[in-house]
Amino acid sequence: MSWCISRWRWRCLRTGDDYEEVAARLAGTLRSWDCWDEAWEVPTSGGITQARQRLGCEPLAELFSQVAVPVAEELTRGAFLGPWRLMAIGGFEWDAPATEPNIAAFGFAGASADDPGRAAFPKARVVTISECASHAVADARIGGVAGKGAGEQSLARPMLRRLEEDWLLIADRNFYNWEDWCAAADTGAALLWRVKSGLRLPVLQLLPDGSYRSVLVSPKIGGKRRTELIEAARRGEDLDQDKARPVRVIEYEVPDREGGGTGELIALITTITDPRQAPAAVLAQAYHERWEHETGNRQLKTYLRGPGRVLRSQSPDTVRQEIYGYLLAHYAISALICQAATEADVDPDRVKFKRTVRLVRRRVADPAFSP
Repeated sequence: MSWCISRWRWRCLRTGDDYEEVAARLAGTLRSWDCWDEAWEVPTSGGITQARQRLGCEPLAELFSQVAVPVAEELTRGAFLGPWRLMAIGGFEWDAPATEPNIAAFGFAGASADDPGRAAFPKARVVTISECASHAVADARIGGVAGKGAGEQSLARPMLRRLEEDWLLIADRNFYNWEDWCAAADTGAALLWRVKSGLRLPVLQLLPDGSYRSVLVSPKIGGKRRTELIEAARRGEDLDQDKARPVRVIEYEVPDREGGGTGELIALITTITDPRQAPAAVLAQAYHERWEHETGNRQLKTYLRGPGRVLRSQSPDTVRQEIYGYLLAHYAISALICQAATEADVDPDRVKFKRTVRLVRRRVADPAFSP
């Protein structure tokens, strides 16, 4: 099993090679360290596929859950805002082969299987929580894009209950709902989430930094009872956490890039209710660190997998296995970059991911490379 996992991690570094070539390169490196029987022969592609099917995705998922933790240190540039480690949540999709099992498990984005206008491939959806500074993924969930429980909120829900107290989790507006906000806040982590313009956020008190105190009320409560809760929050009374939660709101406008005279209003809510801990301008700047998550997704999809490539696996279980292989490879490279950047006292963003991938690919093919 350990050989198969190692082969998968290398396979995700050598996306252009077939199974037999990857096995031959890995075995050659191990043989140079007397870790391999000289009589061993490279298995056929069919034999490797059968071994993958026997292995399943659980060992790689378990390995990922054990090793995937934030890697930035106190001296890593851009890693912290005060006492909080900057983390972000987001999702992306990968094309999988259009086999019947994959279609049934993952579905097609925005269309049914019998729609003649549907996409060519079913899509696996991956939602991850990653460290903004290093791009290292600390938690992940894999699902489909169609059917019940396929949305990003559904996949994110179990992860929101596993946040760490020293995290500041940044999320886009697609992730907010009352139940998930409460579950995430109950972990003790700080939250900074964008919300949609339709969310009612009563102004309770204007604060010196331009933000204001507000309160989130359970959507199950309306009318007079809602008004009473808002007034109780205005007076600073303790609230039943199952019914209402105090928040601080930061609003600002992003100008129209095309100069049309219109802009986009950004509304952020946070559990950091004291502006002395994090002023509004600082939190607004921190929110845009969420784009570091998109950078990490691009590293996975473009530099590791390769632009436009479809996953190779023919069954849902091996699709998940393949994705975990990519996540593990990306994590290892991100950790390496973060360590090097911290020691050099530069922002990890200044270390080119694509160049690092090339260096690692050359290094693991070197007979002097230690297994």
